[in-house]
Amino acid sequence: MKQTKNSGGGRSDPPALTPEARQAQLIAKAERLAEKKLEDGTASPQIIVHYLRLATEREKKQNEALEAKIALDKAKVQQIESMAKMEELFGDAMAMFKVYSGANDEEYVDEDL
Repeated sequence: MKQTKNSGGGRSDPPALTPEARQAQLIAKAERLAEKKLEDGTASPQIIVHYLRLATEREKKQNEALEAKIALDKAKVQQIESMAKMEELFGDAMAMFKVYSGANDEEYVDEDL
C-alpha cells in the first residue's frame, strides 16, 4: 500500500482494523517522532533517558527474566492440564478394568458407565 503525506508532515497509515493494530500504529508514530526529535536535537530529557534505559544490560536481563517467567507459567498450565487429562484417563481405565474383571454387580460398577 502506498502511504501518503498528511497535512502534519507525518505518514498517513491505513485505518487499523483492530484495537491492537491501532495501538501498534500509535506506537510506531511515537517512535518515529522520538527518532526525529533525537536526530534534530530537540528531544526532551525523558525521551533520551527512555532510549538509554532500553539499551542497558539491566533492562535486557529484566526482559529475559520476564520472558522466562512467562514461559514457565505456560509450562505449569500445560502440566496441570496434562495431569487433569491423565487423571481422567486413569479413572476411565479403572472403570473398564472393573467391567473386564467381571464386577457386574451394580455396587461395583461405576454409574458413569
